[in-house]
This record gives sequence, structure tokens and C-alpha cells, in this order.
Amino acid sequence: MKKKISVIGLGYIGLPTAALLSQNKSFIVHGSDISRSRLDQLKQLKSSLFEKNLNTLINECISKKRLILERKITKSDFFIICVPTPFYLKNKKNKADLSSVNNAVSNILKVLKKGNTIILESTVPVGTSKKIYEKILKYGFKKNDINFAYCPERVLPGNILNELINNDRVVGGINDKSKFLVSNFYKKFVKSNVYACDAATAEMSKLAENSYRDVNLAFANELSIICDSQKISASELIMLANKHPRVNILKPGCGVGGHCIPVDPYFLIEKNPKISNLISVSRKVNNSKTKWVEKKIIHYIKDFELKNHKTPIIAYLGLGYKANSGDLRESPALKIAKKLNNKYKVLFVDPYVEHIKKFKFVDLDYALKKAKIFFILVNHNHFKKKFYLNALIEKNAINFD
Repeated sequence: MKKKISVIGLGYIGLPTAALLSQNKSFIVHGSDISRSRLDQLKQLKSSLFEKNLNTLINECISKKRLILERKITKSDFFIICVPTPFYLKNKKNKADLSSVNNAVSNILKVLKKGNTIILESTVPVGTSKKIYEKILKYGFKKNDINFAYCPERVLPGNILNELINNDRVVGGINDKSKFLVSNFYKKFVKSNVYACDAATAEMSKLAENSYRDVNLAFANELSIICDSQKISASELIMLANKHPRVNILKPGCGVGGHCIPVDPYFLIEKNPKISNLISVSRKVNNSKTKWVEKKIIHYIKDFELKNHKTPIIAYLGLGYKANSGDLRESPALKIAKKLNNKYKVLFVDPYVEHIKKFKFVDLDYALKKAKIFFILVNHNHFKKKFYLNALIEKNAINFD
């Protein structure tokens, strides 16, 4: 008998997950989302996610009714929660916003039956799974009535479908039965290893992975500022230092963006404020790098004005949070652009971003003709093509990525 799967939240993770599961002939997949506009877009066979092969797969699944789209959560055997968990500021401290997770759980409880399984994939503070399970038990279920596990996503935007299949997964069961059952569920479509542990360890694993990357990026970003003060090329310095067999310094940028790295460390800091010193400082360093870049840009512009007695047209190249992507979530480049857009005459160049209100987008050819100063905030491969690279070198473009 086919198992009925409900994927709650059809965003960056939920939509590819639902599409992937729809390919399995032993599943009937339902996708739900609170956004009417998103559901309408998908029903019209449109998606705004820039994922290789995703649109083709979604259109096929929806057309053949292997993926059924609904606003309400329907009765199912498995419920997979893939809703966003951002943070908010409270008393000058960043707190995890679990409202979407809690709403999803409340709606699942309306249709939940004995023997069902709930899987939480959204990033959460340690202990969240236990609290959710306790809420389920208070609803009238006994300990072994409902299976519950935490299984964090660990994918790279732009390559999600491939990584959902080929990356190792960690399954944190609320009990042994849940651990075994959910591990077997993921083994049906994950080609790599599936590791089982308890829920709290799985929650900590997700936070540790992204905090580790944030800490290492903080070192690279701080090092780039030190190099600038010493008039040393940071890129050359890092290249040479990495020749050491046990050194691997990451590439600095204009800050740290994305849906995970600049967010997840706060979930650790929130629960452990007095013993997360290095993680806290790393967050401050990476945020300060963005402000440092803002100041450097203003300095370059003022220097030009002083020498030429006029305000230049400037061009920003790249706005996403990483190269070769139009993903704007927590993008430091976008923060810089918004901060300085109203102060100067600015042209924006990004082949991956179609529209942002009050931003004047142009192609690189036009920018090269009109702008006097170029700031490379995100160095897409498009800008590295031989013709454009030579033109930008001649224009003395300043590269912050």
C-alpha cells in the first residue's frame, strides 16, 4: 500500500523535497503552504527557485498528479515540516522565531492519528523536538502512538536536488522506534549514509555545522581587514598560507549571508549565552565586515569626488549572498547596496537577480560605458569572462569578494 506523505512548507527545502519524493512510486505526496500566491504560482507550473532541473521535475509531478498542492494539511502517514525559522530581536538579543514550526505542529495535530510519523527538518534550538513531542502527548497520545524525529537539511542552494539524494543525513529520533522507522524512510531515497542518534544530538549537529563555518569565515574576514591595514593583498596572503599542508583559510567576502550560516549560530548563543564566546564574537566580526565594506566604498567615492570635483556614477556588481546565485536571503551585498543606494547615482549588475524595488538594473556592457567606479560585491563567473575581466581591470574595479 502506498504511503501518504505531507510536506509542510514549499520553499527552498520543502518544494525540492516534495518533488523528489513524488518520484517514488510507493508514495503519494501532498504539499501544503500558507502562501496562496506560492500555491497559485506552482499550480500554474511556475517556480521562482533557481534550481537545476527543479522546474521540469515539479511541472511533471504536478501535471501527472503525483504531487498534490493544498493549503490545508491533509491526513497522512508521514508529515515533514520544512518551514522557515528566522530570528527576531528581543531585548537586544537575537531569538529563534519558531512560530511557523509551532503553527505547522498545531495544524498537524488536527489530522494526526495513532501510528503517524512527524519529521522536523527546519533548523531549531536544541530541545525543540522534545518540547514538540511533549505537546503531542498532551494532546492525548501515548508515548509510542506517534513517531517523531529531527532530520536537518544540509544542502547547498543551486544544487539541492543532487544533495538531497547524495549527502549524508542525520536522523535524531525521539525514541528508538522513531529512530529506526525514520532512518529507513530516508534510506528509500538517500544514496549516501543515514546516521541515527537522539533528537538533541541531531539538533546540535545542524547548529554546530553552520557555526563552524561562521567561525572560520570570521577569521578570514578579520584577516582581510588586517591585511588591508598593512597594505597586503589578502588573496595573495591566503593563497600562500594555504600552501601549508595543515592550513585551509577560507575566502573572505563582504560579510556572511544565506539562510543558515548567519542565522543558526544565534540559536546556540540564545541557549548558551555565557559559554558561547567564540561563536558570539564570530557573528560580530562577520556583521562588522559588512559595515567595514560600506565605509570603504564611501571612502573610495569621496576620494574620487575630491580628485575630480564631481560625484561619480557607480556600479555594484553582484547582490546575492554567494557567487553564481540570485538568492538574496541575509545577503550582505544587498544590505550594502540598500544602505548606499539613496546617497549616490547607482547602477546594479547581476544576471541572477531580475528586480528589486528602487534599484536600476543594467547589463555589464552598459555599466562599463556609464560608471566611473565599480564595486564587485559578489564575483559571479559572468564577471570573470576574459573580455569583462580585462575591462574591469582597466576601470580599476574594487573587488570585495
